[in-house]
Amino acid sequence: MTDRFDLDAIRSQFPALSRTVDGHRAVFLDGAAGSQVPARVALAVSDYLRDTNANHGGPFATSIESDAVLDSAHRAAADFLGSSDPDTVAFGSNMTTLTLAVSRALAATWNPGDRILVSQLDHDANVTPWVLAARDAGVAVDHAAIDPATATLDLDDLRSHLTDSTRLVAIAAASNLSGSVNPVAEITRIAHQVGALVFVDAVHLAPHRLLDVVDWDCDLLACSAYKFFGPHVGLLWGRRELLESLEPYKLRPATDELPGKWMTGTGNHEGIAGVGAAIEYLADLGRELDPQAQSRRQALVSAFEAIGEHERELSLALLEGLIGLDGITIHGITDPRQIDHRVATYSITHQQRTPLELAEGLAARGIFTWPGNHYALPATEALGLEPHGTLRISALHYNTLEEIERTVGVLGELVSGPPGGQIRRRRTTDGPCSISNGPHAGA
Repeated sequence: MTDRFDLDAIRSQFPALSRTVDGHRAVFLDGAAGSQVPARVALAVSDYLRDTNANHGGPFATSIESDAVLDSAHRAAADFLGSSDPDTVAFGSNMTTLTLAVSRALAATWNPGDRILVSQLDHDANVTPWVLAARDAGVAVDHAAIDPATATLDLDDLRSHLTDSTRLVAIAAASNLSGSVNPVAEITRIAHQVGALVFVDAVHLAPHRLLDVVDWDCDLLACSAYKFFGPHVGLLWGRRELLESLEPYKLRPATDELPGKWMTGTGNHEGIAGVGAAIEYLADLGRELDPQAQSRRQALVSAFEAIGEHERELSLALLEGLIGLDGITIHGITDPRQIDHRVATYSITHQQRTPLELAEGLAARGIFTWPGNHYALPATEALGLEPHGTLRISALHYNTLEEIERTVGVLGELVSGPPGGQIRRRRTTDGPCSISNGPHAGA
């Protein structure tokens, strides 16, 4: 662990991390399904409800104060995403709802003969909204394939689908199933060459690496704060000219000005207050690491540099441990030399035990993981992992190497063979990694 990263101080800010289950200290390795929150986030939510709870746009004190909290959250979110324009960030109930709204608005601009491109690697929230919109608009849908050896996006296949008729490319910044990180800037560049817009699902990448809509040059991006230590609130960013030109479904009295144009109905004000607090938690981490940081964005850069270093150690330790387990297949990048092309999210299956059985066994020891398809149904279908899906183990920056070791140890007990069975260990350089038990196990 980097000397710059005070993990004890970080963990002390998360009350949930002190929880015990049947005498076992809880290990939260379900980060891909949702992170835990610092105490300050819960306090920001309660402070809003206690002191400034009001609807938007009133002439009285609490409404004015409420609007100030919301404005502050918009500025923080813009810094988090790398935008200089807070009005280009809209909050909604979740990423899925925001994506459905955007897809419906974009569909109104498509014409017969147009095509859109989605990915088999993505969470269904970045597939089905576009498929439904395409159906309603009468346009075709292409699906970029997965490389099954590494559970990564097949870039050559993606390129093969891009034509002058492609109007939209929807991709994830990182897979919530395999943990692989996509080259968003490269994909955006080649998509723009054919005149296509690029929509980025940044939900899974957001807690791991700093998002940057300017560097990526994408046109639209969505993420969810509950994945980066905040409440259940979605965020939508878009180019100002694009957000202004599109027509969302909204009520007649609703404003046509950004960001309110895309924030239909009354917002989750207390949740938005919590989003601002979550971003400030990350920024304060960066300020501690770099007291010379001149802006919140600079502080966030420092924070995510340290987070990346720590999570790299966690990822390598988890990879090393999983490779050594009997009967386990890792669905994703397994080459340690490629560790920077993934985050610390690992999906595994076992020869005899279902993901649910493994998750239940871990849960009985206070270790929280997630079984199933993780709403990445296009990926689990493409990889032949239905109906059980995978066991997903996903670490965040508040996790420790000791927690990884404990998890691998318990998994080893759960998948151990019959008495006297000899464990055969096999390393691969990449692709799914399978370990067989004894000389006659498997084929």
